[in-house]
Amino acid sequence: MPAPPRIAWGLTGSGHFLRESLDIIDGLPDVDLFLTRAAAEVLSMYGVPLKVLREKHRIYQDHTASSVPVGFLYGGHYHTLIIGPATSNTVAKCVAGISDTLVTNLYAQAGKCRIPSIVFACDCEPTVVTEAPGGSVTLYPRPIDLENTARLKTFPLTTVAENIAGLQAAIAARLACLSTSCS
Repeated sequence: MPAPPRIAWGLTGSGHFLRESLDIIDGLPDVDLFLTRAAAEVLSMYGVPLKVLREKHRIYQDHTASSVPVGFLYGGHYHTLIIGPATSNTVAKCVAGISDTLVTNLYAQAGKCRIPSIVFACDCEPTVVTEAPGGSVTLYPRPIDLENTARLKTFPLTTVAENIAGLQAAIAARLACLSTSCS
């Protein structure tokens, strides 16, 4: 078991503030990355080679039906789960209790193990300007997407960040909590 426990960071199939999220990851100690199949595709689309990420972080990919790497949560390997950027699909699955990807399974099991989660949700506002592989694009999240983000905010041990500053603040608060022995 690694000492001290680490951060488990789940990447999904979103490019929304992906580069900024990767910058945050690079500035944190002891982060392991968990990638859905869609995340691996999106990283490639945004020109981020897995080889480069592997030089800095342990990477677990969604290659098994039972999400074998989730077992690390049971052994105290992780103190926090961060998912971000999180697609509307991932947020909806988390809200509905569906755990059919590595990242949604991590979220479900983190909750069952009482490991706090931070989710950087992509769809938080009626209009979102985001980076796409070909340039900026304006998106209009559906009412159900906004509703699912709002519902996720009510889940125990879950903090939802709506922007990069909110993600940074949530991570700083969690790390401060750990340094003062609160859970």
